[in-house]
Amino acid sequence: MVAGQLLAHATVLEGRNVVWFPAYGPETRGGTADCTVIISSEEIGSPVSSSPDTLIALNQLMLDRFVYSVKREGVIVVNTSLAKPPIDRGDCRIVEVAANEIAAELGSAKAANMVMLGAYVQLVRPVKLESIKAVMREALPARNHSFIPLNNAALDKGASLVA
Repeated sequence: MVAGQLLAHATVLEGRNVVWFPAYGPETRGGTADCTVIISSEEIGSPVSSSPDTLIALNQLMLDRFVYSVKREGVIVVNTSLAKPPIDRGDCRIVEVAANEIAAELGSAKAANMVMLGAYVQLVRPVKLESIKAVMREALPARNHSFIPLNNAALDKGASLVA
């Protein structure tokens, strides 16, 4: 959710239209959660997409749930720390990132989502990486501002892996 929120805030900063649409599983804590982010220079008609351009899969459950909805020639970024890349989506670009291990090397496995976001932004370039960094203070609760240096390092590392 945080990666999606940062992407949405960065899109607004850059002056384009965006929809951030979260979805939570029936559990309140520790359950599944995903979000859709739609970015456009045009007006956005619906917050739902049945065939997204990109999937950022942080775990196997989310990969299994959404892998076949990604459009042909789309991008699937897989956190190989927690998911096995699909072998039957040769029509998509599969990018493997061991996000949990990389984040742990940087100081906390909790920054795995930022490693994945950095890789995605470098690959697809929906916004500038600097825009993501610029909106962190605004998008994150004050209690999490101490993690901003770690998040920035994780974004940079993710981007460098796919550059």
